[in-house]
Amino acid sequence: MNKNKYLYILYLGIIFAACTKIVPGFLSDTLGYTQKEIICTRGLAYDASEKINFDGSTPPVKFELINLRDSLTGQSAPKEFDSTYDVTQFKPGQTFDAQTDTTIALLNAKRESVKLKPYFFNQVSGQFVFNHGSAHLPTGMYCFDIKATNVHGVKIYPSAGYIHVLDPTDDDLYEVVYTACSASNDATGTFTTMKNIKFSITKISSDNAITIVKIVDKNGVPFNPKNGEVITRGDRPYFGTYAKFHPITYTDTAMICNFEVAPFPLANYVDNAGTDWGFLQYYRIPSKYIAIDNMPSTNGFSANPVFSFQLKLEGTYEIVVQMTDATHK
Repeated sequence: MNKNKYLYILYLGIIFAACTKIVPGFLSDTLGYTQKEIICTRGLAYDASEKINFDGSTPPVKFELINLRDSLTGQSAPKEFDSTYDVTQFKPGQTFDAQTDTTIALLNAKRESVKLKPYFFNQVSGQFVFNHGSAHLPTGMYCFDIKATNVHGVKIYPSAGYIHVLDPTDDDLYEVVYTACSASNDATGTFTTMKNIKFSITKISSDNAITIVKIVDKNGVPFNPKNGEVITRGDRPYFGTYAKFHPITYTDTAMICNFEVAPFPLANYVDNAGTDWGFLQYYRIPSKYIAIDNMPSTNGFSANPVFSFQLKLEGTYEIVVQMTDATHK
């Protein structure tokens, strides 16, 4: 190629390059969630999805949630997604302190009721954060599109993800940490292992924040806390140790507590000596009210059920502690 022809081609290349607009940045075609199914457990105080994977896109990227719809019918998502609900939450910068927040007045000084949609969509990260208001969302699968904007331009990502609204499971509602039972001889103070207690938790309703604890014999007959048939064990923790905000109500069949806010207990019990008891609760059924299998009732054997649990959501719960080898006298 002669020199003049080479210079001419080079000149045309420079002119072409000067006329071509260079698009800044990068916006990936495969930007999105690693897990497209986003689980929303109804009623949790905080339930967050993963963030969107930028896939090398130039930040900052602004995300918009568009076309939220029922994945089966294609119709717009129910009105509950855009409705607002009264949600009680801690004020900005405030948290619960088990050592100082010992009354409902002190607790309420840190909390406020605000009107919120059941979820918040973060336009910077693409993350969904669900709150207590999600209890009002109908169960089902809901599809959505995402609009992404950055210095490079705008792209729409159809069916970017699915919100799967589910009822909470037992694992979401509560945790049973520990159960045990022993017999103690009134005269000698010696302890003998009994069969482990049968421990059950049943959520009666989503209203209020109430725990009803019943201690029963192997036939389901309840012991009477009001009559002294269920007593505490010295300086060891019991139901009232964790009932910070309202006193325990004792009835003929149960111990009842308005625990006010979940989780309950809110924090481990640590005594003045520094011993961490976790959520343990210790009780005794005096020998005059109980007959234990294979142990002479005339020798005075009391029963000592021990249990530990935590409720993770507000609601009304019935807890039954059943001694499977003992009978109410």
